[in-house]
Amino acid sequence: MPIFKKSKKESEVAVSSSPQTMRRSTSVSTLLDAEPLSENPRLYTALREAVPFIDAAIFKLTRLIGGFQIECGDKNAENALNGFLTGLNAGGNAVGITSFISSYFDRLLTFGTAVGEIVPSADCRSFSLYCADISGVFLKRNDKNPLEVQILRNDFGKAVPVRNPERILLSVLNPESDNLYGRSLLKGLPFVSSVLLKIYDAIGTNWDRLGNVRFAVTYKPQNDALDRSYAKDRAMQIAKEWGDAMRKTDGTVRDFIAVGDVEIKVIGADNNMPDSSVPVRQMLEQIIAKTGLPPFLLGVNWSTTERMSSQQSDLMTSELQYYRSILTPVILKIAQTYLRMNGFSTGCEIIWDEITLQDTVEEARAALFRAQASKVEN
Repeated sequence: MPIFKKSKKESEVAVSSSPQTMRRSTSVSTLLDAEPLSENPRLYTALREAVPFIDAAIFKLTRLIGGFQIECGDKNAENALNGFLTGLNAGGNAVGITSFISSYFDRLLTFGTAVGEIVPSADCRSFSLYCADISGVFLKRNDKNPLEVQILRNDFGKAVPVRNPERILLSVLNPESDNLYGRSLLKGLPFVSSVLLKIYDAIGTNWDRLGNVRFAVTYKPQNDALDRSYAKDRAMQIAKEWGDAMRKTDGTVRDFIAVGDVEIKVIGADNNMPDSSVPVRQMLEQIIAKTGLPPFLLGVNWSTTERMSSQQSDLMTSELQYYRSILTPVILKIAQTYLRMNGFSTGCEIIWDEITLQDTVEEARAALFRAQASKVEN
């Protein structure tokens, strides 16, 4: 049972039949002092669709963040909490808190800011989780206290404050000193990606011109008057026969026979396909440096013996631990909300799974060396 009972009127105000942060209109807010949660969400979404390399990097980071366990001082509360979070409604088509955190973290990396909401049930004993569309949520500094942030939603073209801001889950990634929203992991990549897409587009155009062979058939009439008088008719006949010879019918090879001085050349045969490996690699190196992932995790093998070194593993581990530190308060708030709703006064702790990025063989070999050294010392 909840610790504090609510009156009927107060309960009706607290219970929301739909998420507060749900977008009510496609029009843009008319408030000039409300800041959107991302500088250009459509650009970052289009960037992931246009460059699969970037999309794969974000998916890899989402998988590498790992799982977690929630421990409570009261085992009854811990069992009830874990059972509830396993079957939690996380947005209609997703089940479990792990699915919600994955979607939440995906938006955090893409847009630099992620917004979720705890939507309680009618009896205030359970709740669902909703991952909001950031284009319909705005932030505004509190007029009385500039250090406090006010959350607003798009309500038919007007930015209005949410009714219950304590239910909102908000996370920002690498925020700037004077901005309310975070910086996307993809910031700085639109220019690099535009160059990469231009190279790919040029490759496709060149292959369309050079790979799909086109022929130039030239008929040169002789100097006699008879040949010049029938030049047009012979040109039409040559064009018809050449078209019939090149047209695919039953898969057999057809010969082309012409009378007179006929020259056939391949259009563009003298041109060479420009080498794109160097500029493409330079652009991909910029993208990889931004994501912080080793190249081989994204399917790029620039070296035959490429593997993750211990230094790369340490750097990658520190990056993942930083991301976990951003997600931990969100998970704690979700867990504590359920405990308070059901009358549990115990606290809880988030235990993340151990990050193992090193090679298993190397880890086993290091353990063997440590055991041998310990045996020699004893």
